[in-house]
Amino acid sequence: MRTRSGPPARTGRTGRTARTRSGATVLALLCACQFMVILDSSIVNVALPSIDRDLGFSTAGLAWVVNGYLLTLAGLMLLGGRAADLLGPRRMLTAGLAVFSAASLAAGLAGSPGTLVAARVVQGAGAALTAPATLAVLGTRFTEPGARARAFGAWSASGGIGGMAGALAGGALTTGLSWRWVFLVNVPIGAALIAVAATTLAGAHGPARERLDLAGAATGTAALAAVVYGVMESASAGWTSAAALGPLAAGAVLLAGFAAVEARLASRPLLPLRLLRIRGVAVGGAMLLVFGGVAIAMWYFSSLFLQDVLGWSALRAGLGQTPTAVMFLLVARGAAGLLPRLGARTLVVAGGAALLAGFGWLSRAGAGSGFAADVLGPTLLVAVGIGLVFPTVMASATADAPEGDAGVVGGIAATAQQVGGAVGLAVLTTAAAAAHGGSAAHAARASGDDRVFLIAAGLSLLLALGGLVLGRRPRAAA
Repeated sequence: MRTRSGPPARTGRTGRTARTRSGATVLALLCACQFMVILDSSIVNVALPSIDRDLGFSTAGLAWVVNGYLLTLAGLMLLGGRAADLLGPRRMLTAGLAVFSAASLAAGLAGSPGTLVAARVVQGAGAALTAPATLAVLGTRFTEPGARARAFGAWSASGGIGGMAGALAGGALTTGLSWRWVFLVNVPIGAALIAVAATTLAGAHGPARERLDLAGAATGTAALAAVVYGVMESASAGWTSAAALGPLAAGAVLLAGFAAVEARLASRPLLPLRLLRIRGVAVGGAMLLVFGGVAIAMWYFSSLFLQDVLGWSALRAGLGQTPTAVMFLLVARGAAGLLPRLGARTLVVAGGAALLAGFGWLSRAGAGSGFAADVLGPTLLVAVGIGLVFPTVMASATADAPEGDAGVVGGIAATAQQVGGAVGLAVLTTAAAAAHGGSAAHAARASGDDRVFLIAAGLSLLLALGGLVLGRRPRAAA
């Protein structure tokens, strides 16, 4: 007697092949989303001097082309993660891609510094919806230890491809056409990804309809904005000035309000404090906070060094950064296979040591330095460190996510990295400005970058020490 209707379940080799193909398609989509986000960051770095000359940014204001994006991305990431849990990753992914693409179009057409920064802020909001959704799918779709490690390795390596393509495309587009095309290129990419996500992730809906914690999102984002703005103001006004202390004090008050909302007022909090008691989430998040400052020191300031100190064109600077992006790509892919065997602790300590040595070496470069010996060598070493640390810590931070919280745990991890990048850029820009005193001379600019790279070396030491606290391997990869 027939006991059920519908087609019979596929078993054996055919069923496994279908699941493998489905998983490969999903992973390709997630990697493509990560590629687009990193492409946008790296492609903008190369174009910054051209943007400055065309629109007339101030020295501190130019950093907000990057920081405006990072700030909104970091502040809204937790909201995006919780929304992915409640409303479904497909909805959040497609919505985020749509917002990101529309903002890219606005940025490419911007006619003033304020318009460009505003468009970058909206871009960050789109990315804040997209990134946690990709991590939620990644963490729940790939649970087998080997598959999980390979998936995180591929996802992390796609950032290396984005960095490589961004460095090349940014230089080529800025030199051959205009800096505006570094934003406009996102529009067709985003449209294609929306079409793929709408079909590939069809039916991936959240478990329940609950009210989002908008109060937590508002206080958390405002707190971060106030803190970063205060740090940025200290570059010109000094740390003891009202222009710096006022926003910093406001940020502290807003952070206290955010904590109160999350602890008592929100029925479904943006940041459930119970998650911070999970070792992987807490330690991994703290390390990603430090890592964000290290990564921004590499990609942002090495591009400026090549153009402002060595006098390279945007295209040549993009080509100069390509070997570093390739190295990161190769090492990140290799780390995926090493993680189940060597464990997180070994990889992070080794990566932190490589970062420390690379930044220490890079801090010796000056206006008369040669590229191969004084820039390429140390940046390749830094790329090795980033490739070992980033996918390993990200996998450790998200491995123990409870059921139903994969999106918000991914949001915590991604938020920590982006907050570290935003605050790190503010601090490092302040340090560089204090060192060169606003001078445009190559030697003065080099002294500011030297200070930045030494600070990054200190952060790298913290990462290496943090690796000793990290568990030997994520539970999912044990």
